[in-house]
Amino acid sequence: MRPKQAGLSTGLAAEAQALLDRFIAALWLEDGLAANSQAAYRRDIAALMHWLAQQGRADVGSCPSHDLQAYIAARAADSKTTSSNRRLSALRRFFQWLVRERLRADDPSLSLLAAKRSRSLPYSLSEQQVQDLLAAPDVQTDLGLRDRAMLELLYATGLRVSELVGLKVFDISQTDHVLRTLGKGSKERLVPFGEHAADWLGQYLASARGNLLGARSSDDLFVTARGAGMSRVAFWMLIRKYALAAGITQRLSPHTLRHAFATHLLNHGADLRAVQMLLGHADISTTTIYTHIARERLKAIHAAHHPRG
Repeated sequence: MRPKQAGLSTGLAAEAQALLDRFIAALWLEDGLAANSQAAYRRDIAALMHWLAQQGRADVGSCPSHDLQAYIAARAADSKTTSSNRRLSALRRFFQWLVRERLRADDPSLSLLAAKRSRSLPYSLSEQQVQDLLAAPDVQTDLGLRDRAMLELLYATGLRVSELVGLKVFDISQTDHVLRTLGKGSKERLVPFGEHAADWLGQYLASARGNLLGARSSDDLFVTARGAGMSRVAFWMLIRKYALAAGITQRLSPHTLRHAFATHLLNHGADLRAVQMLLGHADISTTTIYTHIARERLKAIHAAHHPRG
């Protein structure tokens, strides 16, 4: 998807806006970054530009290292470690591009250090909680049948929510029980799904999808009552609604079912490399977090049920 110039960076001087647009276009050409990633880079660089202007400092093209350090320090107080490091990564990429394009001679981000991250384990649902969540939609309605199919497919595949709502009808093979998705960096992967997900998906396609579309047409696999494709935000609100209906009071994240998918696979003996491929992780170190979740789950079961736990 080509880079957008929507109001994420409004209020910048024309020269700064043009520079930012050039950088985002370069990212898109080099890496084919998804629209969400482009938007994140745009926000991070635009925020630096705004801060420099408010401080009456030099423009970003001649920003010295100490100004950049002051900006990072100013934002660190109200930011999580992950947000700070994401911001730093965006700034490094931006200044590397400026040097490569000979728009400045030095890279002021070289002296910046990433914040140390404490290894926190993502929250994962138990298998019973997942079953309760999947059973929450009212499948006697078209919308409920759609939602059940989405939840079943999400749990069966470990897709990111953005990958799920981005599916097209032609991305699914019901015969082979496999789907095609584009993950981060527009990397394509094939992901299998089981009989349960295939059954609910088949029911949705056989009736509910056509009823929701009416006389309209769409390539989107999952559609709303208005005939449009489902959005990430709308589906996330549905997950929260069904979690409450299922009695799940813990705070969930958009990745909760993805975490459950990976954790439950490992609990049942799946190979870590296989889970890495299914999740679309470029680095297996990202996947190893789920071995820690599985281990903590086993410890909790042992403590709760062993007579000397």
